[in-house]
Amino acid sequence: MKKDIHPKDYGFVVFKDMSNDYAFLTRSTAKSKETIQWEDGNEYPLIKLEISHTSHPFFTGKMKFVDTAGRVDKFKSRYQKHYDKKKQ
Repeated sequence: MKKDIHPKDYGFVVFKDMSNDYAFLTRSTAKSKETIQWEDGNEYPLIKLEISHTSHPFFTGKMKFVDTAGRVDKFKSRYQKHYDKKKQ
């Protein structure tokens, strides 16, 4: 293996799935300005996820629509005038 190619600043980080509030603690080099109080009483950096293995359809076997940040509504409002023209 090549030497000195891997990062050395690993630390504990909490990753949280925002669609179902599932969180897990692991070691990572990811940085965050937000923190969260973990079950052990310590405070760790928080990385927010839109989807994880607890909410992904492949792992759950359920089809679940995740609308992140209102993207569908934003799209509909942007192109509403085109829909209205077709209806006339």
